Amino acid sequence: MGGPLTREQILTAAEDVLRRYGPDKATVVDVARALGVSHASVYRHFRSKAELRAAVARRWLTRVHAPVTALRDSTQAAPDRLRTWLHTLLAVKRRKVLDDPELFAAYRRLAAEWQEALTATLDGLVDDIAAIVRAGVRDGSFRPVEPTATARAIFTATLAFHHPSHAASWSDPGTEERLDAVCDLILAGLSADRPGPRGTGR
Repeated sequence: MGGPLTREQILTAAEDVLRRYGPDKATVVDVARALGVSHASVYRHFRSKAELRAAVARRWLTRVHAPVTALRDSTQAAPDRLRTWLHTLLAVKRRKVLDDPELFAAYRRLAAEWQEALTATLDGLVDDIAAIVRAGVRDGSFRPVEPTATARAIFTATLAFHHPSHAASWSDPGTEERLDAVCDLILAGLSADRPGPRGTGR
C-alpha cells in the first residue's frame, strides 16, 4: 500500500476482518495481512488488540448514531423533534441489522468488552434527548421537568426499539405504530397541559 499507514485505514480493515472471521477468530495479524503490512505496524497505532477493537466500536457507534445526533438542534417543535429522534434511532439501528449483519453480530458479541465505548455513546444519546426536553420546557411545550432524569426515563421506556437484544423484532409489521403509541404516552406525560402532581398547585 502506498503512503503512511493511518488509523482510519487500520479501523476500516479491522471492521472487514470482524465481518469475515467474527470476533472470536479475528486477530491483529489478520488486520495487518489485509493491509499488507506487519502486525508491528498496526501496534504502532494501537497498543493492543483490545484497544483496536474499542476504537472500531467507537467509530462504528458514532457513524450509526450520526443521523440521530444531528436532530438534537433541529428547528422542529420539541414534541415533533422527540418523536422524529426516536423513530430515526429505530431506523438507523434497523438499517445496520439489515445492511451490515455480520458487524452488528460482532457488536452484540463484544458489548461487554466495549463497555466504555458503549457507555459514552449511550450517555451521548441521553444528552440528545435531554437537549430536546430542555428546549420543550423552555418554549412551554413541556411542563417543568428535570431534563436529564426525564431523558433517561424516555431512553429506558423505549429500549425495545433500540437495544440490540430486541433487534429480531425491529422488522415486525406494526413496529413504527407501536413506537408511535409509546411516543404518544411519553408526550402526554410531558405536555404542559397535563396537571402536575396533586398538591403542587400546577
